[in-house]
Amino acid sequence: MSSCFAQSKNSFDLQDALIPIEQVLSGGPVKDGIPAIDKPVFITVNNSDFLHNESAVLGVKYKGVVKAYPINILNWHEVVNDRFNEESVVITFCPLCGSGMAFLAVIDGETHTFGVSGLLYNSDVLLYDRQTQSLWSQLMNKAISGPHRGKCLVSLPISHTTWQDWKTRHPDTLVLSTDTGYKRNYRKHLYASYIESPHTMFPLSVVSRKYHPKELVMGLEIEGKFKVYPFIELEQSSATVTDIVNGQLITIRYDSQYRSAAAFNQSGEQLPSVRTFWFAWYAFHPDTEIYAFQN
Repeated sequence: MSSCFAQSKNSFDLQDALIPIEQVLSGGPVKDGIPAIDKPVFITVNNSDFLHNESAVLGVKYKGVVKAYPINILNWHEVVNDRFNEESVVITFCPLCGSGMAFLAVIDGETHTFGVSGLLYNSDVLLYDRQTQSLWSQLMNKAISGPHRGKCLVSLPISHTTWQDWKTRHPDTLVLSTDTGYKRNYRKHLYASYIESPHTMFPLSVVSRKYHPKELVMGLEIEGKFKVYPFIELEQSSATVTDIVNGQLITIRYDSQYRSAAAFNQSGEQLPSVRTFWFAWYAFHPDTEIYAFQN
């Protein structure tokens, strides 16, 4: 009985999981204790008076549609099941890792919706899809257990920036409203003290002290190779950095005012990347290449 129990957490079957079961930890809430937003309501820029210029948002431009997701809302929900011109997309945010990512929500030709499992791996949220109950690691972008074990989601480019920056660049953007169906204080920053602290809440599989644990970084993958761009290094560089990752020429654009970074290929197309904390990126990618400023 104890063996069976060890392989099940929050009602999820972890048998044959791709990660060590003992490192899958409860974040506190039960399954769906952090409720995903399944029927997002959007408003225009003119009606978004609950946001300040410095408010953090995730911005997504896809299929000709532009949307912003305020972090103060995502802190309470972590998952938004959305659509862009009838194409299903899931917006995800992990407050403990500061990581926002967007994925196509179609797997093997079937549309999926996602929820919050209440479980963590390396402090990062484990999502689950409601169709198969498979668990998905956000920062691994992979199902770690269940029928979809080993499969990956398709990442979309996303901007993690301020409301002022996003609305200036995209004045026609739609904005996720506070009309979520839940009563929450969306004006409160739930994790302000956590972000200012050098400590993490949960154990990590591997730790690097090369940078402050909460140093902001932008990480990306180019055909199986991972590279990270610490903001402290980008601060010393020019606003535009040209780099070669896995043989591909890419351009990094860093904005020190808005503390945001984005990567582009030679055609000028934005590449999927993630802004997160150094501890989180390193825990998942200890073999990562690291960009360092050179005079």
